[in-house]
Amino acid sequence: MALRPVQVNIKAVDAWAVGRFWAAALGWSAHRPGVTTYVGPADDFVWPEPVGLGIDVVPVPEPKTAAKNRVHLDLATTSAAQQAELVARLEALGATPAHVGQGEVPWTVLADPEGNEFCVLQPRDTYRDTGPIAAVVVDCADPRAMARFWGEAVDWTLHEVSDDHAVLRSAEGAGPWLEFLRTPGAKTAPDRVHLDLLPRPGDDQESEAARLRALGATDLDLGQGDVPWTCLSDPEGHEFCVLAPPGA
Repeated sequence: MALRPVQVNIKAVDAWAVGRFWAAALGWSAHRPGVTTYVGPADDFVWPEPVGLGIDVVPVPEPKTAAKNRVHLDLATTSAAQQAELVARLEALGATPAHVGQGEVPWTVLADPEGNEFCVLQPRDTYRDTGPIAAVVVDCADPRAMARFWGEAVDWTLHEVSDDHAVLRSAEGAGPWLEFLRTPGAKTAPDRVHLDLLPRPGDDQESEAARLRALGATDLDLGQGDVPWTCLSDPEGHEFCVLAPPGA
């Protein structure tokens, strides 16, 4: 029993505009299967993605606050020239430079049109086969504790763990990495970005949610009301959702 990460959930006032931004940024397609905007690599709507992660942009009434998101995306590049070209293209699409205390670094920090921070990385061998999303990065106080929880919560493989960094990836070795990075400062506001998890075929949503609570997750009330997914937070307060299997 373990859950599969299937999508990155991004909240936005204008979900369609933000979804189109991310589709153009990643070279993917934006779809409107319902009230949300789903971004994936296929021209036609495919959910869930067979291996990698999609992006689901969810409309909300409140704009992002000035607080930095504790979860963000890193985008992969294959050369210094491609990194520069991608940054220029993203800015033309509506991205803006973001300053999160990064100082002099070889990657570029930007924000999407509603202020959600992300990074365009310099070429790294680790991310040569991830596709356009290199990693989902989670700021945390204790990467070892996050590795213990998330290593049990999801069916991805733990590749590295230290006091400063923990890294997981799908057992198939495909798609982006999930990284927990030791970062100063505490979580002060609900994130605009989080992971959505899906039970594997034959597994039960409620049983999986109960298993996560036993691992240290807590129930989360964001005013979601009666919905078919379960909202939880991990031991450091990062929100995530356990989705209902297709057809449930």
